[in-house]
Amino acid sequence: MQNTNELEFILNSLTYDLLSTFNLPSKWSYQLKLLPQQTAFTSVEFNTLLDEYLGKLNPQHRTRIQEAAAIAFYHQQTNISVIKTIVCDDAPQFKLITDNLALCWIHEARHYKKLSPFIACHQKTLDEFLDRFWKYYRKLLAYRSAPNEDQAKELRLEFWTLFTEKSSYEQLDERKRLTAAKVSELLLVLEHPELPLHNNPAELAARTMVQRRNISYATQTQQGTKAWDVFMSLVATTRKLGISFFEYMRDRISQIGHIPSLGTIIREKSSFNPFGWSWIPE
Repeated sequence: MQNTNELEFILNSLTYDLLSTFNLPSKWSYQLKLLPQQTAFTSVEFNTLLDEYLGKLNPQHRTRIQEAAAIAFYHQQTNISVIKTIVCDDAPQFKLITDNLALCWIHEARHYKKLSPFIACHQKTLDEFLDRFWKYYRKLLAYRSAPNEDQAKELRLEFWTLFTEKSSYEQLDERKRLTAAKVSELLLVLEHPELPLHNNPAELAARTMVQRRNISYATQTQQGTKAWDVFMSLVATTRKLGISFFEYMRDRISQIGHIPSLGTIIREKSSFNPFGWSWIPE
């Protein structure tokens, strides 16, 4: 997200807000405050500082500090616009990356699929709840196509009914309580219907890379890795734009020029779709 060749890091107030969210022990935050503040560090420089002054950090705490400092640098840089929102799962490292966070409904459903009731009545209760869960999900999908204020109010009320009703299955009720606590992130789509309800497309792109690596094992040179990334990106982008990758490559290699640049096509398509952030300016 930094859009740089190498990650950069900074220690500032946002760094410590994130570390508090990550539940980093306060002793490490105090140690970090003894290091240079408001100074951009390269990866090598930052890790050297951690090695020298916080040498007893365990790997998990070190990762959290790196994540917080990298996110803080992203927010203070001015070379690119900071993304207003992301759709993701509820992993802690995603918090505070953007001003707004929309949670993935598919990931939320997976928490319920992990429940393993042994009693028949609990199994029935879970099945009935999941049926209602997906019916509600489909209502949210329909709302995105034709949003209106009255329906948004109804969907909010239905959310609370769905996730606060008590049942005889205690583990299910506890899981529903955890979901209800994420109401702002799960229902951000009611305020901004251009948001998707899940981030599966992003995950599918990553899975494609993994599948390719499993087939071809790995590249042998840096140039090969770069070529691999470029062509995988072209395949994914042309597919999303509804363009034949073969025809696109033939057009470029033959220099016919019938197919516009992908950037031009993206701009044209975005002008006909509600991709803008839908707040009303104050």
